[in-house]
Amino acid sequence: MSTMRAIIMEGTGGPEVLTSAEVERPAPVSAEFLVKVVAAGVNPIDAKTRSGSGASAAIQAYPSSLGNDFSGIVVSSPYEGHPIKPGDEVYGMVPFPRQGGAYAEYLTVPALSIARKPKSLSHVEAAGVPLAALTAWGMVVELGKAHEGQRVLIHAGAGGVGHFAVQFARFFGAYVIATGSARNLAWLKELGANEVVDYGEERFEEVLDDVDVVIDLVGNVHDATGTRSLRILRPGGLIVNAPTGSWDTMLEDAAAAGVRASHYKVSADGSTLAVVSRLLESGDVKVFVDQVFPLASAGEAHAALETGHTRGKIVLAVSEV
Repeated sequence: MSTMRAIIMEGTGGPEVLTSAEVERPAPVSAEFLVKVVAAGVNPIDAKTRSGSGASAAIQAYPSSLGNDFSGIVVSSPYEGHPIKPGDEVYGMVPFPRQGGAYAEYLTVPALSIARKPKSLSHVEAAGVPLAALTAWGMVVELGKAHEGQRVLIHAGAGGVGHFAVQFARFFGAYVIATGSARNLAWLKELGANEVVDYGEERFEEVLDDVDVVIDLVGNVHDATGTRSLRILRPGGLIVNAPTGSWDTMLEDAAAAGVRASHYKVSADGSTLAVVSRLLESGDVKVFVDQVFPLASAGEAHAALETGHTRGKIVLAVSEV
């Protein structure tokens, strides 16, 4: 086959710009795999990019296909002796927007950006892992250095990145506090949160203090969540922010408050994803998929994501195994 189904956009805009089309199937070069996509994750960065922010400035030409993470089956390996061979099940991240995204039946992906799919997960579950879990790992483990005795506050703990952040922080022994809506409080405790704050009923800065690390998945786009977080950090504490463009003055604001701050940008690191795989296989960490949409309904998936009420992940079912 020389073509494939993909979701494309001819330009930025609302969810309606995502349409299904027949496009040329990509061909791998150098140390790349060709993968048949079974399922693809839907992430906030996808919606931001579609709307004209996020990574949209890096899109070099239209039509363009969105999507960062996937789960699928290897069609071809970079070379004959590679340990991952055709027919193997893998998952990972594609370097969008440098090349075509994961909202497609096939993709090419660098060898360093994939890992074997955990056998305990379906492709739909696995597709919900890479971007969110790697983001959470980078924020909580690499930057936050979660450890026993540490107090970690995670904003939006029930979201895609948040539900992994809660589990990673608890796995490494931290005392975990998570903010969420009333319907998610019990679930956050099931994930491992020691304490939960209903943001609809309480101002977290009025009930918390002496926090070592804040994992900020909101920023200042809603109710000055980021700025308010500075008040509850201990002197010299750390705030780590991920959402693109959510708090332009974070570094200056943190310095004025006497605390440390860093943004975080996720890397498509297959070796770290393999570590996460072991936690998923052991059951120490779980992925929760809230909704599954067929590939052709990518626009509906974006509309659902943008309601802001997703628990865990939204995934596109792309093809049959």
